[in-house]
Amino acid sequence: MGAASAAGWDAVELLVAGEDVEPALLAEVSTLGHPPRVVGVFRRREVPGTRDVALALWHASDPGNVGTLIRSADAFGAAVMLSEGCADPFGPKALRAGMGATFRVPLLDFELRNAVALVADGGEPLGDLGRYGTIVVGSEREGLPDEVLKQCDARMTIPVRNVESLNVAMAGTIALYERTRGV
Repeated sequence: MGAASAAGWDAVELLVAGEDVEPALLAEVSTLGHPPRVVGVFRRREVPGTRDVALALWHASDPGNVGTLIRSADAFGAAVMLSEGCADPFGPKALRAGMGATFRVPLLDFELRNAVALVADGGEPLGDLGRYGTIVVGSEREGLPDEVLKQCDARMTIPVRNVESLNVAMAGTIALYERTRGV
């Protein structure tokens, strides 16, 4: 709630345990391990502005991964593009994983231009990402379909040992870091 307010989002409703609502009632509606003292309801709005780079998520259905990738995008100055089939970035698990970044990062429609696809194997080793404006990551189960890969200018792979692939949130974070390092 504090992150939304700090980012200039106006609360439609605030419920404070012990003042506006019984603490036990807040505990009943919460999905958190420890009940919150305050619950805020905010009207959903767009985060204004653009960024030089965007992380495009294709069918990232796990809300924890979506929130983590939004948090990583915030840390490395990127926007996030969400395809249909992605978890709701404003769902409880995504918001928790985003640690407030959801209220600062522009969330854009999925539109690929000047894009590099991160693939589990078969791509060039992760290298100079500075020439790409969009880094595309897919769902962990299916990866990126041909229709998306055809829209990308290159395919890159993060070389790993002893594992088949990385978690999508980890791979996206590494790619954002590498792009920041190379620019």
